[in-house]
Amino acid sequence: MPSLPNMSDATTLSPRARAVVAAASRILEQDGPEALTMRRLGEAVGIRAPSLYKHFPDKSAVEIALIDDGFEAMAVAFETALVEHGASLAVLARAYRDFARAHPHLYRLITAGPLPRERLRPGVEARAAAPLIRVLPDPDLARAAWAFAHGMVIIELDDRFPPGADLDAAWAAGVAAFSG
Repeated sequence: MPSLPNMSDATTLSPRARAVVAAASRILEQDGPEALTMRRLGEAVGIRAPSLYKHFPDKSAVEIALIDDGFEAMAVAFETALVEHGASLAVLARAYRDFARAHPHLYRLITAGPLPRERLRPGVEARAAAPLIRVLPDPDLARAAWAFAHGMVIIELDDRFPPGADLDAAWAAGVAAFSG
């Protein structure tokens, strides 16, 4: 599984805090959200867990930094795909699916439960959404297409499709319906 670059805003996080976020990303990606504890994070960066609170007020603040970085990484993946392969919903859907499959724990952290928008870096969510708005300018259609893609990804990540289901064909049919 490819690792994500640490994209936390250098003006808001100290070098040590950026190292903590990078370690949190590795733990999350390798072992899942249950493994992401302050004790384990402290061990990963070589400090005692209580010292982490000098950099982050709580574990949720670390998770917010991961979500910020995740949205940035998604934006880069989506923008790159559109530049390299053309601005179409099919290209964006492939990039979305690829990102989620490559980073399933981060994907779930970003997309599960209420999104604490007030705690995110300004503009980070909008940047991740911009490629979708580019290919589907109607906001309602864009939201519906995102809901389709998210549902498909979650069902795939949870291995809930029946054996032998042709997921590529299901994706193609959904993309065609939204592109129609």
